[in-house]
Amino acid sequence: MSPEEAKSKIESLRQELNRHNHNYYVLNMPEISDLDFDMLMKELEQLELEFPQFADPLSPTQRVGSDLTKGFEHVIHARPMMSLSNSYSIGEVDEWFERIRKALEGEHFDIVGELKFDGTSISITYINGRLVRAVTRGDGTQGDDVTANVKTIRSIPLQLLPGDWPEEFEIRGEILMPWEVFEKLNAERAYNEEPLFANPRNAASGTLKMQDPRIVASRHLDARFYYLLSDDLPSDNHYENMEAARRWGFKVSKHMALLHSLEDVDAFIGKWDEERRSLPVATDGLVFKVNSLRQQLNLGYTAKSPRWAIAYKFNPERACTQLRFVSFETGRMGIVTPVANLEPVLLSGTIVKRASLHNDDIIQELDIHQGDWLYVEKGGEIIPKITGVDKDRREKDAPRIEFVKNCPECGTPLERIYGEAAWCCPNHYGCRPQLTGKIEHFCGRRMMDIDGIGEETAELLFDAGMVERIADIYDLTPDRLATLDRIGQKSAERIMAGIEASKAVPFERVIYALSIPNVGETTAKRLAKAVKSMEAMQAMTVDQLQSIQDIGPVVGQSIYDFLRDPINIENIDRLAKAGVEMQLSEDKLIPAGDSLVGKTIVISGTFAHHSRDEYKNLIEAHGGKNSGSISKKTSFVLAGENMGPAKYEKCQSLGIPLINEDDFLKMIGE
Repeated sequence: MSPEEAKSKIESLRQELNRHNHNYYVLNMPEISDLDFDMLMKELEQLELEFPQFADPLSPTQRVGSDLTKGFEHVIHARPMMSLSNSYSIGEVDEWFERIRKALEGEHFDIVGELKFDGTSISITYINGRLVRAVTRGDGTQGDDVTANVKTIRSIPLQLLPGDWPEEFEIRGEILMPWEVFEKLNAERAYNEEPLFANPRNAASGTLKMQDPRIVASRHLDARFYYLLSDDLPSDNHYENMEAARRWGFKVSKHMALLHSLEDVDAFIGKWDEERRSLPVATDGLVFKVNSLRQQLNLGYTAKSPRWAIAYKFNPERACTQLRFVSFETGRMGIVTPVANLEPVLLSGTIVKRASLHNDDIIQELDIHQGDWLYVEKGGEIIPKITGVDKDRREKDAPRIEFVKNCPECGTPLERIYGEAAWCCPNHYGCRPQLTGKIEHFCGRRMMDIDGIGEETAELLFDAGMVERIADIYDLTPDRLATLDRIGQKSAERIMAGIEASKAVPFERVIYALSIPNVGETTAKRLAKAVKSMEAMQAMTVDQLQSIQDIGPVVGQSIYDFLRDPINIENIDRLAKAGVEMQLSEDKLIPAGDSLVGKTIVISGTFAHHSRDEYKNLIEAHGGKNSGSISKKTSFVLAGENMGPAKYEKCQSLGIPLINEDDFLKMIGE
């Protein structure tokens, strides 16, 4: 390869890797597998090694991927969290083993074999047996302080069991979302027509970065721990240190094994290449570490990873099966999704018959033709994914799959959503799956909670002409329900009781139940709190709506347009006349007190009695104003544990008082 060709290839690889990094770390929407990404990275590393004249300090090879988030305090790691070198074959692991043998000049060494759990890395510090700080890996040098969220994970000890633990130590591990929890979460997201998480790793990472610890707690995250660091460790080897951590109350994998030879290492790989499929959490490989801490120290580190450890990555499970046809399905909000209907194939223990193709861009990028043989992967994921086409098996003159131009349900010409890859049916009030989907959503548990009206009953009521708009639900009677074949007396009574009870559902859930485009559960809560009533929200301009926290131009315009559609105006009016709550309840409208009137307050750190969001609500309820930054106008800082050093220094320089949690609660009368 000439220097000119190398330069062009290097630049192309850098652009491609930067794009994939953005998709993975920013959008949480990876397009390629970890294996494919690592292969691209290795290719770039080799080219940069061969052609050093094209070195660039901003190359993807010169940094570790970051998961830093603006909404959290950034903390510098006391000891850098380095990544491991990856291998993809037993041969590469064997070569690493021989390098260790050579570097230790024949000295005996043991290896610890561990499962490589597929989650999000965490470093937790304990002092005097108590959890004091949890920090994400970030860029390896600094990470996000997610202590409040980590405290909600029940498998992570807040106070250690009695033992010989050091006065201060750091323990590292992976935050995980078990398969069972992941499946339920994605089922809920599918029901709400929200983007599905690609795998448990993305779901765990996204959950850990949420601003409300209560939601984090509801997701039932788990953890596994794999490394202990301290100036006063209980043992001089890694295996015994992790066994000690297990005794102190940490969840250390029971599958960790002490291996004494190369044959043991190879057997460990062979065992888990098969048995990993039966685990309750996702794994994407194995990790091998030299057991002796003294030997680890002597082996040292490269610029990016320890020489004394290596990761072995499992190859994703892959199958090739024939495409029967592509169906196009219209959802509640009108988005049309292409679905590959496949000849059934066994993959990761389940029969796969369907796989989403997501949008037209994916179909064109993969270049799918009718009758093609498609590669389907799961890997560490539970959602089947089409990753390629076996073009050698394509039938001659097979036509390309073309995205439909009209809604497959109502025939309306589709419209491309501006700035997105999705096509949408604009017939929002005449398209059957959109109407039945809105009815089902309105009655859902987290919306109006009308027991007895699920997907099948919503379609039954719609087809019978009883419920075409959500307001029609409140015109139902036991006698009308009794005329339907599949609804018995008890079911009718349950539905009517649910309808009556729904009239007391809080205003914020009513907003969510309306199926306003781009308004999810969290946005609905913010809206309700800001506007106080439906009447006030209907009177707002686009600018006024956009001025509400977290309501941007797109969401603001969606709300404005929705509230000015004659059908929606009539629907909301009928709901109000039926007795549905159209304003915040009195207890939320009436201020809890006036002790903070005129005060601007900044919250920093983590707390024991309330979450940060709850403290923000308390401040506003007592007449105060929340602020995200410290200035001369700040009245005081509500300071919890682990307050950021930068904020502390700014308070000192400006003379801003610090009020602790207990004193603040006394101040407002709690």
